[in-house]
Amino acid sequence: MKLILASASPRRRELLEAAALKFDVITSDIEEVRGAGEEVHRYVERLAREKATAVARRQPGAWVIAADTVVWLEGEVLEKPSDRAHAIQMLTRIAGRRHVVYTGTALVNEELGWARVTVTTTEVEMVEMQPEEIEWYVDTGEPMDKAGSYAVQGIGAMFIDAVRGNYTNVVGLPLSTLFGMMRDAGIDPAHYR
Repeated sequence: MKLILASASPRRRELLEAAALKFDVITSDIEEVRGAGEEVHRYVERLAREKATAVARRQPGAWVIAADTVVWLEGEVLEKPSDRAHAIQMLTRIAGRRHVVYTGTALVNEELGWARVTVTTTEVEMVEMQPEEIEWYVDTGEPMDKAGSYAVQGIGAMFIDAVRGNYTNVVGLPLSTLFGMMRDAGIDPAHYR
């Protein structure tokens, strides 16, 4: 059975490649819109499930992995910035503060009727950032396609004081969670090397 990543995220692809897995990439067309009053963990759980299921229906014999990641700060969901000003606004809000990264991870096989979704949380503390540092960082382009407007594995690492929990969750795919799900499904990762 094929292994498919239902995501266009280069970070998720890099994490699976670093884990020495062979997989295909097929993206879903699921719209990422949070429902009114939808709790953050339910939001990422729902999106991960919808993304995986949409691809699994087109590839019924495959194991499909999907994920959705957001940053949660004092009751607000911070997703990918819409533009430079939005990225600056988000980084100004999280600078010098603690926030939580939520990732919903789904593993689905339509043919076998197997589907699991897990939500992983990781706490991240940012250092204080001066306005000119935020503008410089945004102008590198790195924050523009990332939840919360930063990359823990890139230039943004210099602004992170502490990570409490699963590091790869902050990158966008908690590998230990995924491998636990694969184990529960009876999947041998060595089969995909």
